[in-house]
Amino acid sequence: MTRETAQIEALDVRVLVPIDRHTLLLRMFKELPVGESFVFINDHDPLPLYYEFRSIHGDVVGWEYLQRGGIDWTVRVTRTEHSQGREFSDIATLMDLRKVAATDWRYVVLHRYGMMAKGDTMEIIAAEDPKHVQALLHEKFGGQYDWVDKKREPGEYVVHITKAAAGKPRAAETRIVADFDLRPHAPAQRHEMVFSAFDQLQAGEAFRFTNDHDPKPLYYQLEAESREPFTWDYLEAGPEVWRVKVAKAHE
Repeated sequence: MTRETAQIEALDVRVLVPIDRHTLLLRMFKELPVGESFVFINDHDPLPLYYEFRSIHGDVVGWEYLQRGGIDWTVRVTRTEHSQGREFSDIATLMDLRKVAATDWRYVVLHRYGMMAKGDTMEIIAAEDPKHVQALLHEKFGGQYDWVDKKREPGEYVVHITKAAAGKPRAAETRIVADFDLRPHAPAQRHEMVFSAFDQLQAGEAFRFTNDHDPKPLYYQLEAESREPFTWDYLEAGPEVWRVKVAKAHE
C-alpha cells in the first residue's frame, strides 16, 4: 500500500467542524493497518494531532507535509508499526510532553485544551514537574479547570486536567465596538483583521465578524498567542454563514 500512497485521494477535513475532524482522524489512525497511509487536508497546521498520535500510540507515526501554509495544509500519515501505547476510558486524550518539542508544547497544549468539551479530561505526562503547564493554564483560564496530580516520580509526572466552564463577562457589560464581514477578503487578510480588532479592544468590549466557514483556527491562534482573557461566542454556526462575537473579558 505504501507504494500507492501518492495516488491516495486526500480527505478534505476542512468541511467538518474542528471537533468532528479531530475525532475522525484519531479514529482513522487507530484503525490504520501497519504500512498503510492516509492523506488529509486541513486549514491550519495540524501539528498537535501528530503529537497526540505519538502520545497515544507510541513512536509509530510517519508524518509528511505535502503542502504547508495558508488554509491548505496537506499531510500524509503512515502507521509504521503496531501501537505501543495503552487503551484508556477514563480520559478524553493523552499528551506526552516528553514527545513534544520544547518549541511546540505551548501551542500543542492550548490547541488540544481548546478542542476539549466541558468535563473532558486530558492526561499530561512530563519528565519534570509540569508547573509551566499549570502556570500557562492559570494565565489563560484562571480557575476554570481542575488539576489533579496522579503521579510524581523522577522522569514521570502525570497530571489530569479537566476542563470547566469558561467565565464570561455579563452581557450588559459588553459593548460592541466593531462589526465586519470577512468574506470579501483573502484568508491572510482575514486573520490580520481579526487580530487587529482584538488588539484594539478594551476590557468589557467586543466585536462581531462574519465568515463563510467555521473560523475555529482563529480561536486557537488567539488562545495560543493572547495573554488577555477573552470569550468566543457563536451567534450563527453555518452551514453557509458563521457569525462570531469576540469579547475581551474583564480583569
